[in-house]
Amino acid sequence: MSTAHLFLKACLIMDHRINSTRWLHFLLFSLLFSVSFGEVRYVLPEEMQRGSVIGNVARDLGLKVKDLDARRARIVAEGTKQLCELDTASGNLLISQRIDREELCAQATVCILQYQLLLEDPLQAFSIVLDIADINDNSPVFAAGEIKLDLVESTVLGRRFPLESAHDPDLGTNSVREYKLSQNEHFALEMSTQINGNAYPELVLKKALDREAQAEHVLKINGIDGGNPVRSGTASIHVRVLDANDNVPVFSQRVYKASVPENSPIGTVITTLNATDLDEGVYGEITYSFSHLSDKMGGVIEINPQSGEVRVAGVIDYEEASSHELDVQAKDGGGQASHCKLIVDVTDVNDNKPVIEIKSASANVAEDSKPGTMVALINIYDLDTGSSGRVTCAIPDNVPFKLVSEVKNYYMLVTDGILDRELQPDYNIPVTATDAGAPSLSSVKVISIVVSDVNDNAPTFTQGEYNANILENQPVGTFVIKVIAEDADDGSNAKILYQIANSEVSSFLTINSDTGELFTSRLFDYEQSVHFQIKVTARDGGGPPLSTTCTINVFIKDQNDNSPVVLYPVQSAGFIAEDMVPVEAPRGYLVTKVVAVDADSGHNAWLSYRIIRATRPNMFMVDLHSGEIRTMRAFMEDDEPKQTLIVLVTDNGPESLSSTATVSIMLGDGLPVLSELFEFADESQDNDNLTLYLIIALSTVSSLFILLISGVFYFKLCRRGYVYRSTTASLPVFPTTYCPSSFTDFSRCGTLLKDERYDSFLTTGSWRGDFRFGSNTDTDTLKKRSAAYQKNTLRRVSTDRGSLKVRAGAPHPCYVIK
Repeated sequence: MSTAHLFLKACLIMDHRINSTRWLHFLLFSLLFSVSFGEVRYVLPEEMQRGSVIGNVARDLGLKVKDLDARRARIVAEGTKQLCELDTASGNLLISQRIDREELCAQATVCILQYQLLLEDPLQAFSIVLDIADINDNSPVFAAGEIKLDLVESTVLGRRFPLESAHDPDLGTNSVREYKLSQNEHFALEMSTQINGNAYPELVLKKALDREAQAEHVLKINGIDGGNPVRSGTASIHVRVLDANDNVPVFSQRVYKASVPENSPIGTVITTLNATDLDEGVYGEITYSFSHLSDKMGGVIEINPQSGEVRVAGVIDYEEASSHELDVQAKDGGGQASHCKLIVDVTDVNDNKPVIEIKSASANVAEDSKPGTMVALINIYDLDTGSSGRVTCAIPDNVPFKLVSEVKNYYMLVTDGILDRELQPDYNIPVTATDAGAPSLSSVKVISIVVSDVNDNAPTFTQGEYNANILENQPVGTFVIKVIAEDADDGSNAKILYQIANSEVSSFLTINSDTGELFTSRLFDYEQSVHFQIKVTARDGGGPPLSTTCTINVFIKDQNDNSPVVLYPVQSAGFIAEDMVPVEAPRGYLVTKVVAVDADSGHNAWLSYRIIRATRPNMFMVDLHSGEIRTMRAFMEDDEPKQTLIVLVTDNGPESLSSTATVSIMLGDGLPVLSELFEFADESQDNDNLTLYLIIALSTVSSLFILLISGVFYFKLCRRGYVYRSTTASLPVFPTTYCPSSFTDFSRCGTLLKDERYDSFLTTGSWRGDFRFGSNTDTDTLKKRSAAYQKNTLRRVSTDRGSLKVRAGAPHPCYVIK
């Protein structure tokens, strides 16, 4: 059995030979009453070596060893030192610190240590009681190494003189059992039971004293305990022979009882002891003192040697000891002494705040934890008694946690709502414990809880769709665009890796999986492809991972990488097509046209034509944009019948590219002159300046409009006295009688004839249009009618106000601004 093993091991450690019969009673007690109602009790000797096995709590409580670690089993102490620990691998309860019974329980008959075994998920608590058995590890000690007695030589034979007993912290047979006195003629040593129930040695006079023969006697006394092996202590007795002292001090009570509140101030009177001695003089003077006062009580209670008044000398605490038993000695001047017992009861006051101990606290709790998940185990207690020792525990209401109590004095802090690390990553929860004393005391301890992240957020791109432009012919590895995704999670759950999703275009671009930067992985040709779409996936590092996808539109921008290609005249090695032109062709006659194309686009494909070489200069000209070749003059007899032109075709790129076309022209007799080519040629010459005319006209109209506005403004400021009299507006009014119907347009006030029309024509090879009058038959009529109109309708009449008088006309006036 584990208990027997403990005792045997303790015996070996102490190197003592312990009576096996004596320990057998402890073994039987431990076996018969070890486990009951969730409690296990172990009896073990003090001073066991650290690491010694007390017992196997898993077996004794019927628990599975594998559950101890899984359920975070641990030993907790309530208000006492943690002297033992649990080995979760084996289920053994081990000694973790030195156990000294005398230090823990002094001379209490029973020394009990209470612990609890706590298991989580679900919470269970088992009581573990350690009954500490005493071993003989202390020797008897006399309070004073030298005992002094003053006896008169007339002391009668058989007179007894009480001596200070030796103190042994051990109990039972291990305490002091006998005393021995050194060999002498006059004294003997006998034991006597005093009123306090303890045995004291007494010195008995066996032979009459003779002061003249021997004035002083020196003796040795040994205190011997009953342990095995035996331990002893020695003191010397000095006896002086004096004059007569007939009476012994006598206390008024055998047992004195008193009470004092804990934490009473120093100097508080507890009680007053009274002893009397019938002798007179020095033999009647009584001195009070404590016999074998323990070290703990030495600084707490003191007694006045002359008055017997007992006072508080230090901090007296109910929680350390609720009652004190003290041995008091009254000794007269002749060495006669008597003893009594003083029992001091300490009354409890509410001087202790509740104690909050966090027995288990998970620094982290997952944000996806279900309601009811335990976060911390809290033990609260109060060292006071009664209502002052009743404690309640609470936390704030505005946190997603609550307290649940299933075991007395233990609370579980559990989740009570949904946690979201992205909204609140941590909590500092104050736990408040309040007792029921008057006034009540409270304690606060803050539990810090970190909400650990789970992968509940997918990455999100800063844009749902990206547009990127790249010039064609850029080298492999050219940077294209950078996509950015963000993840609200933390740690590895927020670590984002990028990859191209659509495999059909994965060979076009490469992506840096860490940064999201895309680079070209091939050369692009605008003439082959101008746009493609690629999808990029951002995937986090959670388990399982979450991902999202964005679209990137990549547009290939054109570069001027293609030279113009001449389609006509066909340029082939050894053969050049010849164009025929009549010898009678006039100036501006269309001879041929150079047709060229450029595979580029935009400005890079705009072509211009220029003659760089000719058989005879100034004979032909080429249109800058259309490539049409026309005659600049009529042919003459000395002109060569075959003319060769070199035409340079140039594009409009930043770094222009060009090609040349060789044009061969033959002057032929008898060829008809086509009027259509000549007519349109004239118009084409005039159309060259149309754009310039339009710009000049627009500028002129704008200037006149600004000038008109300025003039009106000036006229209004300088000629405020002028009044324009009109029935409908401040303008001259002319009767419709003088406005023939042929002068009226759709606005009822125009100067164009109804039957005059304009026809527009677009010339070949340009983007400009010409206007031509369809008929000019009414031009003279318009001039005549306009002159007659001005002559017969208007006349200026001078008035004192300089106003313009107007004849009254028909009800539908025509407005003309002069």
